[in-house]
Amino acid sequence: MEPLFFLLFIPLLGSAVFSVYGSRNIACEINVGCSLAALMAAIALAIRTIDQGAFFAYEKLLYVDAFNVFLIVLTSFVGFTTSVYSRPYMRIETDKGRMTPKRIRLYHSMYQLFMFTMFLALATNNIGILWVAMEGATLATVLLVSVYRTATSLEAAWKYFILCGVGIALALFGTILIFLAAERQLGGGGNALLWTNLNAVKSQLEPAIISLAFIFLLIGYGSKMGLVPLHSWLPDAHAEGPTPISAVLSGLLLNIAVYAVLRFKVIADGALNNGIPGKLLVGFGLLSVLVASFSLSRQKDVKRMFSYSSIEHVGLMTFAFGMGGALATYAGLFHLTLHSLVKSAIFFTVGHACQKAGSQAMADIRGLVKVNPVVGWGLLLGALAILGMPPFGVFASEFLMITSAMQILPWAVPIILISLGVAFATIFSRAQSMAFGETSVAQLSHTPALAPIYVHYGLAIFLGLYVPPYLNEWLKLAVKLIIG
Repeated sequence: MEPLFFLLFIPLLGSAVFSVYGSRNIACEINVGCSLAALMAAIALAIRTIDQGAFFAYEKLLYVDAFNVFLIVLTSFVGFTTSVYSRPYMRIETDKGRMTPKRIRLYHSMYQLFMFTMFLALATNNIGILWVAMEGATLATVLLVSVYRTATSLEAAWKYFILCGVGIALALFGTILIFLAAERQLGGGGNALLWTNLNAVKSQLEPAIISLAFIFLLIGYGSKMGLVPLHSWLPDAHAEGPTPISAVLSGLLLNIAVYAVLRFKVIADGALNNGIPGKLLVGFGLLSVLVASFSLSRQKDVKRMFSYSSIEHVGLMTFAFGMGGALATYAGLFHLTLHSLVKSAIFFTVGHACQKAGSQAMADIRGLVKVNPVVGWGLLLGALAILGMPPFGVFASEFLMITSAMQILPWAVPIILISLGVAFATIFSRAQSMAFGETSVAQLSHTPALAPIYVHYGLAIFLGLYVPPYLNEWLKLAVKLIIG
């Protein structure tokens, strides 16, 4: 229980401290320290879960199993590396006058609050608390997206708040319907909100109510995932907010929304036994992949382009989970992991590139390899990694998805391959233009944090060549929990 307590307590305490002292010179170092402590707590929690199995805490309000503890470790790791990256990034933004002491305080406070809400959403056993945590994450990231206080950042934050607010309201209605269906079997009170109780009686729940509830939940949490057609907030939020926030939005928030949908899919599958939840996921997933891939070529802002890439890859994950089966679900979890690592690293390189050029327009970013070879080659490597080139792990996860689709949904394979081809042509050509050619980009006032970039890429290559036995078993346990 102690690692779980510290996992939740550290970021919450950090947020409270930063709300008062977040503008101090050492605030960036304290932010890194809080994130590192949370990572250590997550690792300790994972070790306990692997050794002793799933367990409850705090009168069953919290529940940790192989599925959510895996995502907790991934979330804490990306949260830590992003805090390391944001240390010089925010100092450069301060030198440029874009960040003031008050904005720095808001940034660090909301960053730790965001991490707390992510951990709470993953660890809670109560679907009502899950909804509250997701709403808290929305409010924290709205403030982070608008931290520059420009007209465009405020517009993006407002759009994000409205669309995700509508989505989370629909998710609340779906949660209420789940409670009404479970109340007949579990009685009133909090018992009907506990996911483990719902999972135990899922075959006895009213199918009509559950089918309606799942539709609302999928649309509601799907807006957080960036699924088409409720995706338009995501490119604006990525483009206008600080780059570290783009990294955690793509690498973390989307994952938590996927996790919520999968938890409810388990209940819906048990109650309905007709495959409709999976078919809905396949439909939304394919639509998202298609729209995102063909939207890439229209983008002129580098952060918007990679945000559409995030929508594409969330669509791929959703499609894989919708197909069901052990191999497809394994591929979806593996892809989720690799996307978090690679996409956050891409935004790290993009952030430094934009700071050098003083612009996010791809036409203004040229010759990165000449000015800073590490950043320039990092951008090219990131493009190759996210496009599924071997030996990066994304190739393996996409190969598993396509192999599964050939057996389960062969008609969908041409759609996936065409979309991947369009995305490859667009992103690689744009990344190549930004890396090479004549340049006017300048050196930065602080040395950029490059270690997080190449640590992420190194892990992506390693997982593409070899999946450690303990990670493989971990993923298999998570697959069993998802497909039953």
